[in-house]
Amino acid sequence: MFNGIIFNQGLVKKITKRKSGINFYLKSNLKITKKDIGISISCDGVCLTLINVKKKLMEFYLSKETIKRSKFKNIQLGNHINLELPLKYGRNISGHFIQGHVDCTAKVSLIKKIDKSYLFNFIIKNEDKSHLIEKASIGINGISLTISKKTQKGFQTWIIPHTLKNTNLSKIKKNDLVNIEIDILSKYVKKYLNAK
Repeated sequence: MFNGIIFNQGLVKKITKRKSGINFYLKSNLKITKKDIGISISCDGVCLTLINVKKKLMEFYLSKETIKRSKFKNIQLGNHINLELPLKYGRNISGHFIQGHVDCTAKVSLIKKIDKSYLFNFIIKNEDKSHLIEKASIGINGISLTISKKTQKGFQTWIIPHTLKNTNLSKIKKNDLVNIEIDILSKYVKKYLNAK
């Protein structure tokens, strides 16, 4: 479980494609040692298990299901990945609960600077858009953000300078894909109401 407040990023240094998935290697400033092998780390919002650490490179495995649902289908060397360690008991929760179970991807359709902040527009599939609620939380590349407005093709969100500086949103361009995790409360309430 994570809370979507990002302080660290990793750089993709190596990618190994396999028949059943992909192994990739990240270099970052996270204080990780071999004692941490087996922990979950949010990588652009995807909960992945750390399977090895060697020479400051963290190794992760992507299954076919994860590749299918996430932007990691387009993973490349040099990509910057948002990283978050799992929540610890007693730690402040500044964002919202993020499971690391990415629902889908969205495409960036607009990035517009307004005063000191940035307005981002995203296009999302209709079946996923139906879960969105204005002013609700949403996980974008593992970042806890707020849906400011639903649009005809997706939704908008505002990014403040601090968030832009500390996350890989500063490197995103129009037409790039991002990982989306819809707020778990929104999904559960909708499922409950639809079942009645």
